[in-house]
Amino acid sequence: MARTLKVAAAQLGPVHLTSTRQETLTRMIKLLKAAAVMGAQLVLFPEVAFVTFFPRHLISSQEELDAYFEHNDDLPNSPQTALLFTCAKEEGKVISKYRKVHLPGTVEPFDKPDAVNQLEKRYFTPGDLGFKAFRVPDLVEGTLKKDATPEQRGERNGEGKGDPIMGMIICNDRRWPESWRSYGLQGVELLLCGYNTAGFAPDLWGTQMPISPEQAEEDAVFHHKLVMQANSYMNSCFSVSAAKAGMEDGKYDLIGGSCITDPEGHVVTEAKTKDDEVIFAEIDLSDCRQGKEKTFDLVRHRRTEAYSLIHTQTGVVEPEYL
Repeated sequence: MARTLKVAAAQLGPVHLTSTRQETLTRMIKLLKAAAVMGAQLVLFPEVAFVTFFPRHLISSQEELDAYFEHNDDLPNSPQTALLFTCAKEEGKVISKYRKVHLPGTVEPFDKPDAVNQLEKRYFTPGDLGFKAFRVPDLVEGTLKKDATPEQRGERNGEGKGDPIMGMIICNDRRWPESWRSYGLQGVELLLCGYNTAGFAPDLWGTQMPISPEQAEEDAVFHHKLVMQANSYMNSCFSVSAAKAGMEDGKYDLIGGSCITDPEGHVVTEAKTKDDEVIFAEIDLSDCRQGKEKTFDLVRHRRTEAYSLIHTQTGVVEPEYL
């Protein structure tokens, strides 16, 4: 039985230090409406969508830093974000929220004056909500409702007939297989990831050899697509990723590469530019079943007794010399 869903990623071009929130909000609503015209039922925006990627800057003024944050969880009613929620509103409530877990970068800036910094560890703390999957009701035609028995919904035999199971990650989380597997163990069918990724940041990456900005950006896009494709395959799920892209403030390059990926690891569609752009695809969530029931049938093939290091150890502990 087909379980079709129309999804979109709303990629944003650069947002500068001089850009106002209202200007950015207007762009986001334009993208949202364009996606709706295409028939999208779900639209994903990038990480740090409303403002420039401020963690690259050392900000000493608390007042300046505060301007980049929302200061309560009531985003649907916040003056700075309410209009976007009003345009997207369907269920009348927030279904789920997520806080980024894997913070990249450093607390202190690099000594090198022209280095591209990533000071997320300075301005944020790791997310405290974990990786909690959620169902989205009334989104897929023919879905058996929650008052049906688990057998009718296919939940006990892995047929996946219930409301779609989704999850969220943010930017650096996508590089960590633990993020994806946590959702895979909850039967995730669609994973959503917004990101801001530098096109050239050799000090941050620790590049061991000289590399041109062009080569660095090509590698960054390759690695982005690699983790989206590999982890979508290994967890038998679709994924949607949305970038904030382009040259912010005429100096700081962010990669594009927004894409929609299928459970076999194939890119269904991807952005063609680094500007404001909507990418769209109609997907069939029943395509997740082959991987979940065969190659990655987790209940039959996982060997948790062999994985203790994954949840008991953080840093590397090398084996002893013979």
